[in-house]
Amino acid sequence: MAITESIDEGFEMDEIKHYATRPEDKLSVGQKVTYGLGAFANNLLGTATQGLTIALNLGLGMDPAKIGLLGALPRITDALTDPMMGYISDHTRTRWGRRRPYIFIGSIFCGILFSLLWTLPTAADTTFWGFELPPMVDGARDAFYFWYFLIGSILFYIAYTVWVTPWVALGYELTPDYHERTRVMGWSNFIGQLAYLLTPWFLWFMQRDIFGDIIRGATFLALAISIVVVICGVASAIMLRERFAEAMNKKDLVNAALGVQREAGPTFAESIADFFKGFWISLKFLPFLKLCGVAFLIFNGFMLVASFSIYVWIYYVCGGDKELGGQISGQAGTITGVVAFLIVIVVTKLGTHLGKKRAFYITTGISVVGYLSKWWLFTPENPQLSLIPGIFIAFGFGGLFPLVGSMIADVCDLDELETYQRREGMFGSIFWWVIKVGMAAALAAGGFMLNWTGFDVELAAQSADTILWLRILDAVVPAMTSVLAIYLMSRFEITEERAHEVRAELDKRKAIADKS
Repeated sequence: MAITESIDEGFEMDEIKHYATRPEDKLSVGQKVTYGLGAFANNLLGTATQGLTIALNLGLGMDPAKIGLLGALPRITDALTDPMMGYISDHTRTRWGRRRPYIFIGSIFCGILFSLLWTLPTAADTTFWGFELPPMVDGARDAFYFWYFLIGSILFYIAYTVWVTPWVALGYELTPDYHERTRVMGWSNFIGQLAYLLTPWFLWFMQRDIFGDIIRGATFLALAISIVVVICGVASAIMLRERFAEAMNKKDLVNAALGVQREAGPTFAESIADFFKGFWISLKFLPFLKLCGVAFLIFNGFMLVASFSIYVWIYYVCGGDKELGGQISGQAGTITGVVAFLIVIVVTKLGTHLGKKRAFYITTGISVVGYLSKWWLFTPENPQLSLIPGIFIAFGFGGLFPLVGSMIADVCDLDELETYQRREGMFGSIFWWVIKVGMAAALAAGGFMLNWTGFDVELAAQSADTILWLRILDAVVPAMTSVLAIYLMSRFEITEERAHEVRAELDKRKAIADKS
């Protein structure tokens, strides 16, 4: 089907002809659930990182701008480590596969480092792990918190990359079928959404009297999350199996046809050159870039003002009552999580019947309505009305990653057809690098935006201008970025029919290799 330059025709275009899933391409429910456990742990870590940083402000009094930098600076290392890990995973050859050894080791170290990262001394402590702490004057203690958290975050994100990058790539290769990929991503996100039922209550949990203060609460919460990460990561590494090894390049195909033995692997210098070549090819692959842009706009448009909703609840809807604000925030997050949890089922059905793109238009459009409705439904006259927007917003997140994740798997096949390379690791790493770098930039910008509104944590009641700008930015920013994402998705080229044609060509290549 031709792709036009018209946005209207782009919205009308979609998959028309459907193809049945081959029995050998189907995965068991157990396999899908196991892969979904990784999504649960990943989502738990991602949202916990955002939720726990509030403790740095409310518990330690750190400047929001510095907190934003702590979220942004460690992600600079991802610009190199993510693609490198993707390349390493794509080219690793072990008896356990390309991905699973890294998933196993990375998840363990990730859990350990995350727990240590949030083992922070409070203002009342004078020593930390046997070392004397700087005094709480002249910003000395504040500087200690900053550098401890910065260095710890860099180490944590390296371990996180070693675990998550191969895990993401593994999901793209679990099945070669167009629709089964949507189901796999649907299951993954269905289980992953369970994390969002828990994370809205993190602030409430950290403030329990049993911990003494919010920092101690953050320490215990991080420990519990770390244990979950290790269990889920190890389960994925042990119980899942890899389908693809590597694509046959042009020279290999010729050699296979002639019966010539395959040449030895590349040298270190050749590997470095191949890494940069593969990175550049992946980065400029247009269908892939469009998907990166879509996810970047939706996810980071939300993250840019994610903390604003909490402050609006506390200082506007609840009149400065942090306890009540935490309860309302938790209730809203739970409702959103439950709805998103159920929406994944609907999205999976929509994606296989109406097409992946149309399913995306529907779910994202509904979320735009939810964002804008905050202006009217976040009201101190009836705080419970503020629970409603999350129901609509959940559609956007419920549809984003199942559909886009499935589309990236389709992109990997098209890339193999054109380049004779299988780069699930590279594509997955670049995709999530774009998301993470965008999130880091959003967190940093969000801290400065919060200061720009005039927000002052020392004030029991914020000014009317501050509250007004918090409300405007909280509603309008993610709505605008979601609309832009819908426009960009209308330009995505791979239909079901095109994916079927690509699969047929790749099967022919595999047949040549199998005969050699």
